[in-house]
Amino acid sequence: MRSTGLGAAGAVGAADAVGAADGGEGTAGLPPCPAPPAGGACPAGGARPAAAASFLEQAVVEENGAFASGIFRLVLGAPRTAGCLEPGQFVHLPLPGSESRLLRRPFSVYRTDASNGFVEVVYQTVGAGTRFLAGVRPGTALDLVAPLGRGWQVPPGTRKALVVAGGVGMAPLNMLVARLLEEGGVHLVVGARSADCLVPLAVPVGVGAGRLGTVTVTDDGSAGCKGLTTDVTRELLQQEAFDYVATCGPEPMLRIVAELALAAGVPCEVSLERRMACGIGACLSCAVPTRTGLRRACADGPVFDAREVLW
Repeated sequence: MRSTGLGAAGAVGAADAVGAADGGEGTAGLPPCPAPPAGGACPAGGARPAAAASFLEQAVVEENGAFASGIFRLVLGAPRTAGCLEPGQFVHLPLPGSESRLLRRPFSVYRTDASNGFVEVVYQTVGAGTRFLAGVRPGTALDLVAPLGRGWQVPPGTRKALVVAGGVGMAPLNMLVARLLEEGGVHLVVGARSADCLVPLAVPVGVGAGRLGTVTVTDDGSAGCKGLTTDVTRELLQQEAFDYVATCGPEPMLRIVAELALAAGVPCEVSLERRMACGIGACLSCAVPTRTGLRRACADGPVFDAREVLW
C-alpha cells in the first residue's frame, strides 16, 4: 500500500489508495482505543501480533506541510497508535469536512515516535482526497483507525538486506530500514523522477552507523545517477549476497525486483498499493491475485511474499 497512501509506493507501500480512491469505511464495530498501560504502550503489549485487533483513537494534527514536490508530511499526535505500529503497517484516516468523501483513506506510516506519541505519514497528492488532506490544518482532530495490515516479515537471521524504494514508496520502507540496521547492514536503492521528488530516509541518530549504503537514482539525473532502480538492483544482486529484499514503489518496478530476487534465490517481500474501502478485510475491494487465490491487501497485506503474487 503506498503512500499516496499505501504500498507500492506507496510506496502505496501502504499506499494511498488514497487520493486515487474515494473509498474508505466507517468505524462501526470498532472499539475505542483502550486506556494504555503505564508509559502509553500498545494495548497488545508493544510489538503487535498479526492478529491483534485494531482500534479507534482520537488523534490531533500537529504538522501538515510540503515535504517534496507534490509530497506532504502529516504528523499526528496519537500516543497509543505510536506505540503499536510495526514497519509496513498502515492507518486509516477520514477527511474531515469533506462531505462528498465519506470513506476513509489508507496511509503508509513513515515514522513513529512512541516516547512523544507522534505518528508521521508521508503522502503524495494524486487526487481530490489527498489534495483535500493537504489543506488540513494543525489542531484538527482526526479519529484514526490503527494498527492495520500485515507488515514486513524479515526472515530470522537476516544480516544483509537490499531495500528498493520507488518514489513515495520510501514511506512504508523507512521504519523497516531502521529496524534492519539494528541487526545488520542495508543497501538502499532510492529512485524518483527528479531530485525534488525524493523522499529522504529518516532513522534515529546513531542507528546502523557504518552499516548503510545508499544509491540514489533519478529519471533525469538531477540527483545521484541517471537511470532505473531496477538496473541498480540487478547489478547489486549479481555482485553481492543478500539475505532479504524488500521493495515498494510502482508496480512494474515491484514485478521486476521480485523477478530479480527470485532468480538470485533471495527471499523478497513487496508492499502493494490497492484501492481500499473498509481497510479491515470485510469488503474485498482490495483483492490481490496470488498463487493461493485472491488475498486482501488491507488484511493479508499490504506486504506480501513476492513469490506468491500473480503479476
